[in-house]
Formats: sequence, C-alpha cells, structure tokens
Amino acid sequence: MTGIERIAEAFESARANGHRAALMPYLMGGFPDLDTSRRIGLAYADAGADLVELGVPFSDPLADGPVIHAAGTAALRAGVKLHDVLEVGRAIAERVPVVVMCYANLILARGLERFADALLDVGASGLIVPDLPLEEAQATLSACDERGLALVPLVAPTTPEERLARIGAQARGFVYTVSVTGTTGERTTVQSGLAGVVQRARASTTVPVAVGFGISTAEQASAAADAGADGVIVGSRLVRAAGEAWAGVGGGVDGGVGGEVGRDPVSAVGAIVRELSRGLATRL
Repeated sequence: MTGIERIAEAFESARANGHRAALMPYLMGGFPDLDTSRRIGLAYADAGADLVELGVPFSDPLADGPVIHAAGTAALRAGVKLHDVLEVGRAIAERVPVVVMCYANLILARGLERFADALLDVGASGLIVPDLPLEEAQATLSACDERGLALVPLVAPTTPEERLARIGAQARGFVYTVSVTGTTGERTTVQSGLAGVVQRARASTTVPVAVGFGISTAEQASAAADAGADGVIVGSRLVRAAGEAWAGVGGGVDGGVGGEVGRDPVSAVGAIVRELSRGLATRL
C-alpha cells in the first residue's frame, strides 16, 4: 500500500469507526526529547489518532506560532537532526500514517531525491512543506508521486479562487486548510466563517479537506467537523501540554512552552487526544 493509499484509508476508516472527521495530532520531533517524542506519537495512536503530523524542527519556521517555535528551538538546542526525527516517524508509522511537516531548506540541503527516499524508507505517507509555493512545487510533487507519497498543499481563507483551483487539482492525500490568517496557535473560538472556507477548499479538489491552525479543544474540533471538515489537525495545545508536563517532572523547557505541570508528558497528551477523539464521535 502506498502512502497516498494509506492516508485515504485513514480518512475512510475514521468515518467507518463512527467519527465525523479524522483526527491528526501534531508532534514536534525531538521534543521534549527524542524518546519522549516517540512515546508521545505512540500515545497519540493509542488515544484515537487516525494520522500523525510529524514536525521537523527548523530555525526559521514561518508558519509556526510561539509554542511550536519554542519547541523546535528546544529540540535544535538539544542537537536533534532530520534523521533523528525520521526515526521517530518510523516507529509511529507502524501504527498510523505519518505526514512529515518540513521546511524547504532542510529538503534542499539533503537533496530532493534523497529526502524523498528517506521518507519512503521510514514508512512515512506524506509531506507538508509550508514554504513551498505552488509555482515551485512540481519537482517535489514528481518525486513524491514516483514513491507514492502524498505532497499535501496548504490553502488559506485568503487564497484566491483561481489559485485554489490549481492547488486543489494537484493535491495529494488531503488539502491542509488553514482556518485563520496567521500562524499556528490556540484560539478561544473557531472562526465564524469556517464552513465557507471548508466549502471553497472542497469545491477545488477530490481529496479530503483537513482543517488546522487554531483548533485546541474538543468543542472546536467538533465545530470544524460540523463545518464539513474531513479531518481536524491539533498542534499547539498538545505541544504546550507536553512541554509543561516535562518541565513539571524536571525536564525544563526554554521559551515558555507550557501544559499540565507535574504530569508525565505522554499521559498528559494522551488524555487530550482522547478528549479530542470523543469530540469527533458521531452524534446520534
């Protein structure tokens, strides 16, 4: 089964298992340390995740808000490298599809073909490159297509219709639909016009539409499903919980990353993912 097929199966299975949308928690590879990040990814699967988005730490992450940026900085300071994160992905991919989120510089530094081969080797199913514009994506798309990997594009509420149609036409796996203008991070409510954003994305493509940025609670995840999302991506709340729990057990985290003090990071995030999964359960 290819990565593209595995992603499609995950979205279909989520519906078949009684959920209104697939749940895709985000994990910063190497945070709070490599082994704990691996165990967090496995805890995601145990708690009901259908897929996992695995972030690679980078020094200039243009799409990341302060919590995820701080986590990436901490991982880099600890010496975490791309190959370390991919090995974390290997363990998680034995349980659920893994979609790697990586900035373009890291891919180009390694070499596109070599990078795509590395994804395939660890069993990753797809790739998200936030700073890869449509006009420059063809080589990466071809490399992924040759290996059955999904190159997942991002669209925003501000994406023009003509551009949205072009992005949707070459989307693989799913369309990552940014729910707000701005970077990742927790918000108090889901944007009131989210249903329209999802509808625009859906009209442009034949693959599922997953919503991310600003979703952190079961109520917000449920609202995204109500808006028509096929998938819900949650990141900052989970990274915050892992960071503060790690600090609470003596790990310490630079940059003010926070969560539930005094709890094991793995159990802290597992509880949140179970809560999110319940929020996506089909309403009777």
